[in-house]
Amino acid sequence: MEKYIIEGGYKLHGKVSISGSKNASLPILIATLLTDNKVILHNVPKLKDVDTTISIIEFLGKKVVWKDESTLVVTQSGTAYKEKGFVVAPYELIKKMRASFLVSGALLANYNKVKTALPGGCAIGVRPVDIHIKAFEQLGIEHYIESGYEVFIKKKRVPKNSVIKFRYPSVGATENILMFLSKIPQQVTILNAACEPEVVDLANFLKKLGVQIEGAGSRTIKIVGCKKFTSSDIEYTVIPDRIEAGTFIIAAAITKGEIELNNVEPQHLTFVINKLRKSGLVIETENNKIYVLWKKSLKPQNITTRPYPYFPTDLQAQYMALMCTLKGSCVIKETVFENRFLHVGELLRMGANIVVEGRKAIVFGVEKLKSAEVMVSDLRAGAGLVLAALAAEGVSKISHIYHLDRGYEKLEEKISLLGGKIKRIDE
Repeated sequence: MEKYIIEGGYKLHGKVSISGSKNASLPILIATLLTDNKVILHNVPKLKDVDTTISIIEFLGKKVVWKDESTLVVTQSGTAYKEKGFVVAPYELIKKMRASFLVSGALLANYNKVKTALPGGCAIGVRPVDIHIKAFEQLGIEHYIESGYEVFIKKKRVPKNSVIKFRYPSVGATENILMFLSKIPQQVTILNAACEPEVVDLANFLKKLGVQIEGAGSRTIKIVGCKKFTSSDIEYTVIPDRIEAGTFIIAAAITKGEIELNNVEPQHLTFVINKLRKSGLVIETENNKIYVLWKKSLKPQNITTRPYPYFPTDLQAQYMALMCTLKGSCVIKETVFENRFLHVGELLRMGANIVVEGRKAIVFGVEKLKSAEVMVSDLRAGAGLVLAALAAEGVSKISHIYHLDRGYEKLEEKISLLGGKIKRIDE
């Protein structure tokens, strides 16, 4: 089993290049199923979740080749596997990650009968797909569950001027429905849509195919699909990963360092940046760069995780690690997922003082975190533990780091280049 060995107490300083967004790359890769044309995608990170998505779309008829370190070329090589008239996305592939359920929207755009296994991913809560399913049903899709598979049958045409409203602004549901509607040549309005930058990125990719979309990035999206996509090759560049960028901003803060982040969109992190500035961290932005400098002791700040543009749940664990090192106390409320404090127990092993009350964690700062052997429970919890270890006194050992490989490209390499003492071992 691979583990990280991290010696804490070293300030991170220097420049780091942020990779392309994992959470934007996955739906865009799945959206290539909508077209037979060649698609060239730039700024794609090499991650386990990207590899899983490539395996899925190759099973469904695509050929994918890495042209260079961050460029993928996707072409048509066959047809999707069918079983008794149904196109099937099998359990062996879908079980590996949450985003794989997005194939249902893309496949329903292409076929009338689809079977999709229920998805997997990080164990951070229920994350039901009922929002996706109810939206499909509102658009005339028949649905039932059979032998562990979600079964979808397209029997009716989408009603004219349809309006669907999500009970919660789900990123996945918004992306799934956009892909499904991409080939339906009439207007559909989505209310209470997710407005995350990754949704906007998918919408911009679909526009390249010829789909008309208005309002992406707001709570109301209007989409008019097209019967025939553009006949030319598609070339598209994925946005930078705002969660990786936020992780390195917090890494500079927790190690009292100085970091310049390149290939980043500062506006995607406005709320996070303002919150950290309020704590006393010096942050300057310029075009596609963010400069972070620790100049004085920081003051703890309360946060509540909420959908974009507010504080992202994917940075909650990293932020908590930072708060553990500050003098004073703060309250962290988790409103997105009901089981996203799995890192608390591991932080306690490092000497943190945290009290959890339901979806609220009260963090009391300690003078110094101590090294310990800890275990990663999910992707972002793992990032929080890495940051805690970088600030801790002594040498920490972190296991189950395969979770981190799902979402952080060359993490130990980037930390090492910034002066952090981290190495990967196999034992």
